[in-house]
Amino acid sequence: MTDTTLANFPRAGFRRRFGSWIYDLLIIIAIFMLSGYVCVALFVALDAMGLISIARSGFGIDWNATHLAYKVAFNFWCVAWVCLFFIYFWSKKGQTLGMRAWRLRLQNRDGSLLSKTTAIKRLLPTLLGLGNLWVIVDRKNKLSLQDRVTNTEVVVLSLEANRGRL
Repeated sequence: MTDTTLANFPRAGFRRRFGSWIYDLLIIIAIFMLSGYVCVALFVALDAMGLISIARSGFGIDWNATHLAYKVAFNFWCVAWVCLFFIYFWSKKGQTLGMRAWRLRLQNRDGSLLSKTTAIKRLLPTLLGLGNLWVIVDRKNKLSLQDRVTNTEVVVLSLEANRGRL
């Protein structure tokens, strides 16, 4: 399927976007937890080697007694993995797993896939999904805040077009 045929689908409304957001939220929670476990394992390994010193209570890290830099590093690590999830799927397929379930596709207005740079620019105005609330106000154009900032759109694919994207 060419990019020109993908440019002719209707834009997605708020309900579909919200449904997709719920699906992706579950995946994001899993990514955040898994990356958190990996980060804690790295901290414990570095502590065991004597390279860093973390406050521990039992097996886990005592985050209240741990230096602020470790807390910032932990959260940055987890958020970075969540951001990489979106950047990868938006630029590679135009769909996250939640978007695929709801037959949504993120694309440039000409129907082409986003570049990694555009996907990164899209992350900030997304505001954890709150940028999609603008679709409720803009019923005519059905563009969210992040769509307007990055000159992109979210379209609803037909069943055939969504199946063909495997």
